[in-house]
Amino acid sequence: MASKSTVFASLNRIVEMSLQCCFGGTTIQTLKLASIPSRMYSSSSLRSSTAISRRLTLFKTLTVTLSRNSIHRFPFFIRALSSAAAAPQPVVDSPATASVDYFVKPQWKAAIDFKSILENKTAAAANLNNRNSNANLELVIELYERLLELQKEVEELRYERNTVANKMKGKVEPLERQRLIEEGKSLKEKLLTLEEDLVKLTDALQREAQCIPNMTHPDVPIGGEDSSTIRNMVGAPHEFTFPIKDHVQLGKELDLFDFDAAAEVSGSKFYYLKNEAVLLEMGLINWTLSEVMKRGFIPLTTPEIARSLVVEKCGFQPRGDNTQVYSIEGTDQCLIGTAEIPVGGIHMDSILADSSLPLKYVAYSHCFRTEAGAAGAATRGLYRVHQFSKVEMFILCRPEESNAYHEELIAIEEDLFSKLGLHFKTLDMATGDLGAPAYRKYDVEAWMPGLGRYGEISSASNCTDYQSRRLGIRFRPESTNPTNTKKSKSRNVNPPEFVHTLNATACAVPRMIVCLLENYQQEDGSVVIPEPLRPFMGGIQVITPKLK
Repeated sequence: MASKSTVFASLNRIVEMSLQCCFGGTTIQTLKLASIPSRMYSSSSLRSSTAISRRLTLFKTLTVTLSRNSIHRFPFFIRALSSAAAAPQPVVDSPATASVDYFVKPQWKAAIDFKSILENKTAAAANLNNRNSNANLELVIELYERLLELQKEVEELRYERNTVANKMKGKVEPLERQRLIEEGKSLKEKLLTLEEDLVKLTDALQREAQCIPNMTHPDVPIGGEDSSTIRNMVGAPHEFTFPIKDHVQLGKELDLFDFDAAAEVSGSKFYYLKNEAVLLEMGLINWTLSEVMKRGFIPLTTPEIARSLVVEKCGFQPRGDNTQVYSIEGTDQCLIGTAEIPVGGIHMDSILADSSLPLKYVAYSHCFRTEAGAAGAATRGLYRVHQFSKVEMFILCRPEESNAYHEELIAIEEDLFSKLGLHFKTLDMATGDLGAPAYRKYDVEAWMPGLGRYGEISSASNCTDYQSRRLGIRFRPESTNPTNTKKSKSRNVNPPEFVHTLNATACAVPRMIVCLLENYQQEDGSVVIPEPLRPFMGGIQVITPKLK
């Protein structure tokens, strides 16, 4: 007969191989596991005859339900479970496996509103369908209901244990004391087992629930990207009386880029900017910052490396085959794909004063993206690259204000691009094109004559409390009762609420360069600099071909 510790160790190995969860609705990831302390395998903690059966019930709940989307794993689980029970092998740590962890333990927990999910199950299911999400709502509800049952059992056992302890405080007959001691030990062992199961179930629920995307604004069009609607059209395409060149040809003739050398040094989709292109990048950044700061935004430069957990909390997936995130091997750090990540982390795990809201930031950073799956002529040149400079706007505000600030952000973007003389359209993006954090998203697509199409140059998203619930950013509303005294305020402080977060791109430099070169090209091969940028480029008005 196998020892109970061996059975538990085998079960944990099975769970490690079986429990998987999606991140961002697309990528499957194995749950991280952490070791169970050896005391949990001691004979004193495993005396209860129900310990193994209770574990088996929990593991079946977690593994069988999680396997519904991966039926091919289920037979393996049954075979492994049978072999573990019938002929388990001793668990021996080797140098290669000694550090392997077996206890399900996520690195962080989101303050997910499970009550709201239960109360709005139909709406939540429709939202998942509209957004083409593969999050398993039924599993989340099943795990949550099991969690509530287990929590009730734990509380009842704690009450019983406390009752027994209280009985032993007074004068008790020796035989009765011994009986109470044994009963207390039994309750302690049962409680330890239940608490272990509660932690595992809580963590499995978190991993699955974190796959659920934000709810969606009722006015967002339903469908794929083609279902997105135009909310505004600004300007008209530039008219040319000569053959149009794309930015790659213009950059080569004006000696502005070097893609070949960058490919040798760093790989494909990297580039050197040269000559006036360098000044153009700097001019775009400084002009954009100055324009946005006029609207009350606080300027920032940010770290360009962030911990993986911050990346995850912001709604990005740092691992997986199709991830856009560069992870640093051997660390828990990633290169940022947008300043939204480090700016979102500034106030992580804090309670803000109501009077400090809204907080408006405009951040400059370099951004790094793998661009996994991107290929084709539409991605050549500067249009889709691995590294680029970007100016990002980020707002933290009260929940009732986020829709209004979303409109403010898109108005700022439209004003910036209008001042540069671009022809563009603003789109209300359909449900199928929304990222997990976005409640609603507007995209700006500018006309790029060299490419012969519109290309995305910016977006603005209202993420409501999706990110703040993960990042732990709250505020404490001020009391609205003017008759409160200082003494009463201390007793009647308003409970903290989660802020809403919004983000918007003020300037993604490479695509702005594409737009400016292609729209302002001249018949003689030169490119005119838009007037607002000239003071930020040392007064340069035209980029002219270099003398050979």
